[in-house]
Parts: sequence; C-alpha cells; structure tokens
Amino acid sequence: MRDFGLYIVVTQPVIGHLRFTETCVKEEVPILQLREKDMPDREFLKLARGMREIIRGSGTLFFVNDRPDIALLSGADGLHLGPEDLPWQEVAKLIKPGMLLGVSTHSLEQANQLMAERQAAAEGFNPDYMSFGPIFSTPAKAKPDPPVGTDKLAEVIAQASLPVVAIGGIFPENLGEVLSSGARNISMIRQFSLCRDEAELVDNIRIIKSILKENIS
Repeated sequence: MRDFGLYIVVTQPVIGHLRFTETCVKEEVPILQLREKDMPDREFLKLARGMREIIRGSGTLFFVNDRPDIALLSGADGLHLGPEDLPWQEVAKLIKPGMLLGVSTHSLEQANQLMAERQAAAEGFNPDYMSFGPIFSTPAKAKPDPPVGTDKLAEVIAQASLPVVAIGGIFPENLGEVLSSGARNISMIRQFSLCRDEAELVDNIRIIKSILKENIS
C-alpha cells in the first residue's frame, strides 16, 4: 500500500453518516473509516452496509474500525485495529484474502513493536499501514492517550517500511508542523465530523487536500 494522503475517520458526523459518505466520495477522499464505539451491533452492521453501497465502485476505500465481523459482513475494503483489539495475527486467520489492514500505535514502543512483528510475520496477511498518535491533545477518546508530538512522529516515519498515518488533534493551523515532520498521510475527525452542512464539509475537505498538495511533492 502506498501513501494516500487524506484519511477521514467517520464518527458521529453532524450531517449524518450516509450524507457524509456521499459527500466524501464526490470529493474523492481516498479512505473513510467507520468508527462508532457505542452503536448497537445490528445498527452498526446496517450502517456499514449502507456506507459500503455508497462507496462501491468509487475511488474511495472503506474501512471498519475494531470489528472484523462487521468488516466481513459489510464487504469492507479494510479493517482497522487498535492495541487493545484482537491481535492482528489472529485476525489474519479469519478475514478474506485481499482485505487491507491498519493498526493503531500510540507510542514509540508500540510502533517499533508493530514494525518488528510485521517484519517477522509470514507471507500473506500483514498490516498495510499504521496510524501513530495522538500527535496533539484530543478529546476524541473517552480515555485519550498522551500526545506523542511531531519529533516522535518524524522518528517513526524515518524507520517505517509501511505508510504511517498521523492522527490526533490535527487541524489546519498545525497541519504544516505535522507535514514538516515527514508525514504524508493525515487522519482527522473533528475537522470534518462537526461540519454543519455539506457545503462546509466540501470546503474543509478541499482546504486540507490543498494543504497536502502544496506540501507533499
């Protein structure tokens, strides 16, 4: 998997999940990840299938957070796992060939461990990218991890043999600092989920994509 740029995590969007998805597909967002921690399983599956249908046939990839079962049943392109989720090596035994995998890391130690595991893994299912963060303080989680900062982000990117997605507390005003660390893939939640209408969402997507284009050769 190569660097892809913008990666939007979809969490309780103000304009609604399906309308949000339709807009992101129109704006050619490379990756959408559905992340809803407290949604009942049946509702979560129905939503994932609805988003999958909107995304199908487009240039956008659809990932499901945490849940291998929902990813499989909805026909998602990929699955994203956190450090407290099922081990990715075990998930490899369950999911279909060709499904992409992302893994969260929240410290330099976790990032180094993932890279070592990936190098030692057998051929076949293996993490395609990892996220690293939170780069800055963020209330996106009930129990947020400590910020890692851009210096550690730069260290991880320099060592990584797979795409690294910077995540956590990133907004237009600090995006330049993140990109200066060598980041080529950016994940954001509140910058998009809090948009009050489609026009605002379109503007925000285009602003971020423009900043990425100007700073990444």
